[in-house]
Amino acid sequence: MPHDHHHHHHESQNIATAFWLNFSFTLIEIVGGLLTNSVAILADAVHDLGDSLAIGFAWVASKIAGKEANSHYSYGYRRWSLLSALVTGVVLVVGSVLVLITAIPRLWEPVLPHAPGMIALAVLGVLVNGAAVLKLKRGKTQNEQVLSWHLLEDVLGWAVVLIGSVLIYFTGWAFLDPLLSIGFTLFILLNVWRSLKRTIALFLQVTPDAKLTAALHQALSALPFVQSAHHLHLWSLDGEQHVLTVHLRLNNDADSRQLSHYKEEVRAVLAPHQLAHTTVEFEGPAELCRDDKNHESTYAADDHDHDHDHDHDHDHDHDHDHDHQGCNHQHGALDPHRH
Repeated sequence: MPHDHHHHHHESQNIATAFWLNFSFTLIEIVGGLLTNSVAILADAVHDLGDSLAIGFAWVASKIAGKEANSHYSYGYRRWSLLSALVTGVVLVVGSVLVLITAIPRLWEPVLPHAPGMIALAVLGVLVNGAAVLKLKRGKTQNEQVLSWHLLEDVLGWAVVLIGSVLIYFTGWAFLDPLLSIGFTLFILLNVWRSLKRTIALFLQVTPDAKLTAALHQALSALPFVQSAHHLHLWSLDGEQHVLTVHLRLNNDADSRQLSHYKEEVRAVLAPHQLAHTTVEFEGPAELCRDDKNHESTYAADDHDHDHDHDHDHDHDHDHDHDHQGCNHQHGALDPHRH
């Protein structure tokens, strides 16, 4: 738990640094865009403001995610971090679309800005946002990964502005700025969309790793005391911490001492995978799985067949009332739910 708490603190600290860097530079962008008469920089400032809001939300969510589990949040608050990753991804997609809407018309109506001022702002933008990207790239959570794409877009954006402003300074080709902006925005949009799809999949509790699922099933099924492994479910709290539930049917009935030994063997098999939560249920060789819905219909079919036989005997065997009553008594012993 102390290691887990340190991990939460590290994530929150990374996101806080990225937030203050991004927000502070957004204010500089707004002033710089007005002074240089650059619509591209102003559009970038609006985009960075949206990034700052998304990062701020992610910062709050990462702090909540570090709280201890309780009766209402029995798995803890890790999925709040996943929620912030989802919101951040959506904001980034919307922001990218807005950048495209702003940049495309400028291909036909270019405006010549103050190139030296653009160059200075672009160099500062690459340095500030680059520092924030490096800070978040060290993180492993889905939240930090999505935010790193946020800031990588800003780095590439300022690199484009730098290239465009230098070329504009020497050639006067104002159309280069929106042209390069469209290219990098489409590139980032593609990558963030992939990350967003993964975040949505985690929300829908899609298996986070098919290969890991297959490996767990194979390893548990190979245990000498296991007849079969079924109802194996692997899902993730936040893209990093996975949860496993599984039923293991035993080859033979076992007493408490044997079950304790079996648990230790299962624990040894699962330990290398560092799963956050595991729930393993043992079933006897002849025991019906309580989560298997098929056996309920089997019960109903058996009851129907028995009732049919019972009615048939009652209609045609009136001379065997004593034996028939004995049969009813035996059936009641086998099926206590029947009246």
